[in-house]
Amino acid sequence: MGSISRERVAAVREFNRFYTSRIGVLDEGYLASHFSLTEVRVLYELAHRGSAAASELGRDLRIDPGYLSRMLRGFSRRGLLTRRAAKEDARKAILHLTARGKATVAPLETKARDQIAAMLSGVPGADQERLVASMRTIERALRQDSRSVPRVTLRSHRPGDIGWVVERHGTLYAEEYGWDESFEALVADIVAKFIAHLDGKRERCWIAELDGERVGCVFCVKKSKRVAKLRLLLVEPGARGLGVGSRLVDECIRFARAAGYRELTLWTNDVLVAARRIYERAGFELIESERHRSFGKALVGQNWTLRL
Repeated sequence: MGSISRERVAAVREFNRFYTSRIGVLDEGYLASHFSLTEVRVLYELAHRGSAAASELGRDLRIDPGYLSRMLRGFSRRGLLTRRAAKEDARKAILHLTARGKATVAPLETKARDQIAAMLSGVPGADQERLVASMRTIERALRQDSRSVPRVTLRSHRPGDIGWVVERHGTLYAEEYGWDESFEALVADIVAKFIAHLDGKRERCWIAELDGERVGCVFCVKKSKRVAKLRLLLVEPGARGLGVGSRLVDECIRFARAAGYRELTLWTNDVLVAARRIYERAGFELIESERHRSFGKALVGQNWTLRL
């Protein structure tokens, strides 16, 4: 097993045993149907793609060609799909679900959704979010297509995001820098004032998402008519190295310019090396530094400014 420990292998196997038993894939018929899990996967793909070549299905679902061929013949005999020769290559069969096939898939999809909803209903809301985030982390880590590009998107804040900003700042800065809860209190005060006095035309919060999961944030807050402040830049460890921090800062700068500010300032600490590099690349200049003791640590605070 090379450098992979037996304990890690055992942990993955234990998780697989647990999860497959919970979702019923070991049952003789998946979702109380006459189909196996693999057969349902093939039907699901055909229903959502509209059409597909058998070779594409086999490749994407990693199904043995011989096994897939026998499965498709069985579907044809049951009137669930039809085959047509591809226009560009008569040797290539294009598969389509029949009306009967679509009618067969529909209740299976409903059962699958209901099954997962029932499983999640016993999990507290906050734990549901962590569960889904962990699943996305597993998916990204095991994705073998090196050409796939993570989908990073930026959006404005919505209900639930502000609490996440406070919690993630408190947790990450405690884990990575040993800062105490007074930092979390400071973040909570900043975002509370932001929401209470929000000027929608001149202030903004951006949430960065990676494949739909929150992985970062930044705020543009009004200091005066001519000066704005960049605040609370954060990027989750799993999303670092993907340019998320730079995208957030660049978006904040563009917004500040469009809003009519002449200067964008920020306050940080010298221990935040990665963030300081982002600010430097964006054109910010270090104006002053000052030693202080905050958040349970002796720190060097820094003020940076960007002329817009």
